[in-house]
Amino acid sequence: MKSKIGSIHLDPTQILVMGFASVIMIGAILLNTPIASEVGERVGFINALFTATSAVCVTGLAVVDTGTYWSTFGKTVILILIQIGGLGFMTMATMVFVLLGKKISLRERLIIQEALNQYSLAGIVRFTKYIIMGTFIIEGIGALFLSFRFVPEYGWIQGIAYSIFHAISAFCNAGFDLIGEGRGLTPYVTDPIVNFSIGSLVIIGGIGFSVLVDLTNQKSLKRLSLHTKMVLFVTVLLLALGFGLFLLLEWNNPETLGNLNFGGKLLAGFFQSMTTRTAGFNTIVLDEMTNASKMLTIILMYIGGSPASTAGGIKTATLGVILFSVVSVIRGKEDTEVFNRRISRDIVNRSITVAVIGLTLITVITMILMITEAGFTFEEILFETTSAFGTVGLSLGITSQLSNMGRLVIIFMMFAGRVGPLTIAYALARQQRKNRGIIKYPEGKILVG
Repeated sequence: MKSKIGSIHLDPTQILVMGFASVIMIGAILLNTPIASEVGERVGFINALFTATSAVCVTGLAVVDTGTYWSTFGKTVILILIQIGGLGFMTMATMVFVLLGKKISLRERLIIQEALNQYSLAGIVRFTKYIIMGTFIIEGIGALFLSFRFVPEYGWIQGIAYSIFHAISAFCNAGFDLIGEGRGLTPYVTDPIVNFSIGSLVIIGGIGFSVLVDLTNQKSLKRLSLHTKMVLFVTVLLLALGFGLFLLLEWNNPETLGNLNFGGKLLAGFFQSMTTRTAGFNTIVLDEMTNASKMLTIILMYIGGSPASTAGGIKTATLGVILFSVVSVIRGKEDTEVFNRRISRDIVNRSITVAVIGLTLITVITMILMITEAGFTFEEILFETTSAFGTVGLSLGITSQLSNMGRLVIIFMMFAGRVGPLTIAYALARQQRKNRGIIKYPEGKILVG
């Protein structure tokens, strides 16, 4: 179904893209005002646009230090942009409509359906209400736990403000922090309150709203949907593998885990495994990691979080479908089988397409940046590009040194990473439905491998 604006016909995905772009532009204008900075000067439109895009696309890459450069007004704007970007502007609009008692039209329901990546319109408004209420409750609980650390350290007002900011940033998988001086959360590398509070918020926000609602409604694990089972399986698998590999690769590295005690190493390994797929927080110095750890981080950033979540990347469900398809081929199965269910060929093809397009986009943008940012190494540029695509926000320290052209390229990558996979998935599904009745050509044979 299409929406008509003037004489222009827009489908739901086009409206979503325009909505995100509009929010980013408004945020950039506000952040480019003198009152947005501590020194009372304009940050420059490209820097403001970069920050607004990073916030709305819940990435966390920053050209200026968030904690020290921005004023209270600027930090508030960033926080609002993060919340809108994490939940989606249509979810926030629905909240406003509900508060005002406005009826949600069919066209608006269709847009919400695409924004939340749902199969059906049935109960979509109720589902949105669950998301909004659940988000505020979870963020509130997270802020409460963080206050036990930040209030004693910064005082009541600043401590509560820091707790709220980091709770929202963590649940939305944004990765913005206010600690200052570009240190990230490194002062809290062995702090269990900060590690587990931030980590829990990131994981909950990254597994997807559909999974959260399914877990809440179902009393038995056996009754969970196939999507929920797939997301939980891949998420646990990636967390465990990342945890084990980071410990193995960094255990004796004196610049990261080497000088920590046993408990500190476990905390840092858990946090690094959790944050690399989408969150963007860091408790260790990333550019001091071993090359193998940097490569592992790039792979995890490419995968990202789960569908209908605050995370980016190709998504855990996409990876799961591809992995189970490979296993089925190796076992000689004609169909992809997952937990005693058969996955349709359409979903398999869509998953492969999303993964290939994501890889292609990373390759092309990396090559462009290697031309515009010749002073940086291939490793630094690939890391930055993948971080932008996965809306992760981790960096090897080159973000603030990018040229204006490089910043514009990363802005495009963050935007594509946030809205691109959703648009691609919807476009592929619609095209498959449209062409399902076309005459099939005779089958041909090609040698593979």
